[in-house]
Amino acid sequence: MELWLFLAILVAALLHAGWNALVKVGLDRFLSVSLIAMAAGLVALPALMVVPLPAPAAWPWLIASMLLHIGYNVFLVQAYRSGDLGQVYPIARGAAPLLVAVVSAIALDELPSPLATAGIGVLVLGVGLMSLRGGRRTQRLEGHAVAAALTTAAFIAGYTLSDGIGARVSGSPSGYIAWLFVANGIVMFILLLATRGVQVLPTLAGHWRVGLIGGAMSLGAYAIAIKAMTLAPIALVAALRETSVLFAALIGCLWLKEPLSRWRALAALTIVTGVVMAKVG
Repeated sequence: MELWLFLAILVAALLHAGWNALVKVGLDRFLSVSLIAMAAGLVALPALMVVPLPAPAAWPWLIASMLLHIGYNVFLVQAYRSGDLGQVYPIARGAAPLLVAVVSAIALDELPSPLATAGIGVLVLGVGLMSLRGGRRTQRLEGHAVAAALTTAAFIAGYTLSDGIGARVSGSPSGYIAWLFVANGIVMFILLLATRGVQVLPTLAGHWRVGLIGGAMSLGAYAIAIKAMTLAPIALVAALRETSVLFAALIGCLWLKEPLSRWRALAALTIVTGVVMAKVG
């Protein structure tokens, strides 16, 4: 992987961690996710006038991605209801790259070099370690919280693979990205109205500035990742994206004044080791 692409993926991970920190605006998780998704769709909307329409072969993958994103949001909210954010999120995000790597190797015959593959494993281990002491609770996670987190990971892996393949066959990754975000924004708006009703819209309107900033960051983060998946193995890009967990921990420490325990420092070091191995490999 070329250095510029490697650094771009890390920037995407930082943006991803950044918008996740921004959504702590006093809304519940579902409203926060809906706000960001709809705002990202608005930010992407003007691009539809200048980007090419994706090729017909890409549309089944784009539609599949939209459905998988809905499942991701639903199960992520369920996981947060059952366990702490600092534990559930790393489990969901950490298991996804392993699923992507397995499916990529079997279905796409796409496997990074042995050192890069080992780096993916070390990186995922670090993400998993982050979850062990990431929450406020001292007891172990409830079984249904783990199940919801792992189901969320399956949806993450699903839309990652769908978008990677879809962008590759689209003939225009930029067109695929723009249509994906606009469509996702529309779908989340419909889902929001169906589940919460129109009375929730004034509440969201009060957070429109944070929504637009977070939406732009979300768009930038995933757009970089999708473009990267057209230039590098999907499994490698998926694993490097999960350094967002490391950036989230740093944001929590520096901005939110959360303590950085020795355990989380060890997890961070493990993640960095995996990143270096993946880059060198």
